[in-house]
Amino acid sequence: MRLARSRAVDTRQHAALRQIAGWCLQYPDDAVLGKLGLLRACLDETSGPGHDELSRAVTYLGQGDPRALASHYIEVFDRKPRRTLHLSWFLDGDTRRRGETLAALRRFYRTHGFAPAENELPDFLPVILEFAAAAEPAAATEVLDRFHPALDLLHRNMSTMDTPYRGVVGAVLATLPATPAPRPAAPPAELVGLDPFPTGGGR
Repeated sequence: MRLARSRAVDTRQHAALRQIAGWCLQYPDDAVLGKLGLLRACLDETSGPGHDELSRAVTYLGQGDPRALASHYIEVFDRKPRRTLHLSWFLDGDTRRRGETLAALRRFYRTHGFAPAENELPDFLPVILEFAAAAEPAAATEVLDRFHPALDLLHRNMSTMDTPYRGVVGAVLATLPATPAPRPAAPPAELVGLDPFPTGGGR
């Protein structure tokens, strides 16, 4: 019985931390910055791996100049596809298979009663985290397991940058099992027949 209660607590803690991480990883506009008080309050009620990294990110967002915050976000996530928050890129590259992944992910969300905003692709990490925070544990685990190798690659690709966002991605990884599935050496490179996908946060 104690083990079941402990697992239930871990599940709630993970859901809360993923929700906070999802907000931190969105473009730092007025809507995001206006949530910082709520995020701090949520952090005060949570604990566990990833908590300190998220606390530092919330402090960073709260103390930064909005223009500087926006510039840094663009530098981290929008300048290089290898740091994109659209995770299917790490698994499929700009190939036809990526379109299939996105369509399958939309169907998966619909099956579980989740409808992302129309202006976001379903593989955008904050969208994935919003779903994972609200969904039943099995569904959350399924989608996060699918993109665990992509998260691992994104985290590694941010290792040369001085940015609190790497800690946020690390906090998400801290809510997952330690060993991801084997990751691709590099995304496939086929470009034929696809419109380009965005490589950063929606604005």
